[in-house]
Amino acid sequence: MKYEKLDRIYRRFQEIEQLMSQPAVATNPASLQALGKEHAQLEPAAMAYAGYLETEQELADVEALLHETTDAEMRRVAREELAALQLKRDETAELLARYLIEADPNDEKDVIVEIRAGTGGEEASLFAADLFRMYSRYAQRKGWEVDVIDSTMSDTKGFKEIIFEIRGSGAYSRLKYERGVHRVQRVPSTEASGRIHTSAATVAILPEAEEVDVDLNPEDIRTDIYHSGGAGGQHVNKVATAVRLTHLPTGIVAICQDERSQLKNRLKAMAVLTARLFDARNREQSDRIEQDRRNQVGTGDRSEKIRTYNYPQDRITDHRIGQSFHNIERVLDGELDDLIDALNAAALQQAGSRC
Repeated sequence: MKYEKLDRIYRRFQEIEQLMSQPAVATNPASLQALGKEHAQLEPAAMAYAGYLETEQELADVEALLHETTDAEMRRVAREELAALQLKRDETAELLARYLIEADPNDEKDVIVEIRAGTGGEEASLFAADLFRMYSRYAQRKGWEVDVIDSTMSDTKGFKEIIFEIRGSGAYSRLKYERGVHRVQRVPSTEASGRIHTSAATVAILPEAEEVDVDLNPEDIRTDIYHSGGAGGQHVNKVATAVRLTHLPTGIVAICQDERSQLKNRLKAMAVLTARLFDARNREQSDRIEQDRRNQVGTGDRSEKIRTYNYPQDRITDHRIGQSFHNIERVLDGELDDLIDALNAAALQQAGSRC
């Protein structure tokens, strides 16, 4: 179908209107609030698509009249109306192409970001730390909040893995194209001979699920409490505060040991677990959640790169759009808007070409 995604949005919009009129929903504040929020998010795209369908029907009616009538004056009027309707349809089609990108119900959600060192050993872990700083600084520039959920440091003070939450309006819409393998080419600080190394890190971007998004049965979750192995001094060695949650039906695991409070660690681990399940449900692969996450970021091998950070040439190349940007230090300091805008523009152009 030409506008399959918008058709789904429109049908979901109509479904929400019917649900909101039902007494069981109207008397449930949580459900009503969630549906109301989704309704507001979908309304612009749904109304634009409804207008497009109406114009298409009017076009069909005028074309039928043009073929049926032999009256010269009616044919003249019909041709004029046909030209106006075709112009209106083309203008609406341009708007719909934008909604194909922007009308994502997850766009306004907070995100959980997972960065893992890939190929390249210690240098890969240092690059993972650079990426964490880049996204943290970008969030700071946007006025968003960053909260570390779990991390594993390397011997060189980089990150083998770091999972963190970014909370702010439109976080997912701005960061969703960051998922994939990021490759870096540079001379490591530990390289005495000045030889350029190539290493990689993977980035996963998960929209954070709200309570109403995922129905979790507490009996399906196993909770393990243990002593943290991370930073925190003597306290973490004496008190068992680290939390590991396992979703038994899928086998997905979420861990948090960053906080000294067991309760806070549990809440953070639950946020990660819920986000991963929500992401998997959206991709209709709930029976293979871990595989879905690997599909998102690949294996961490350099050949699967979406972007290369070339230090010797001071150039960042996004291979998906074939576009390069300069001033790596500025980008790694969080000035990502030019790159993100280019990705969004390319996605918009691609959506328009399919319309």
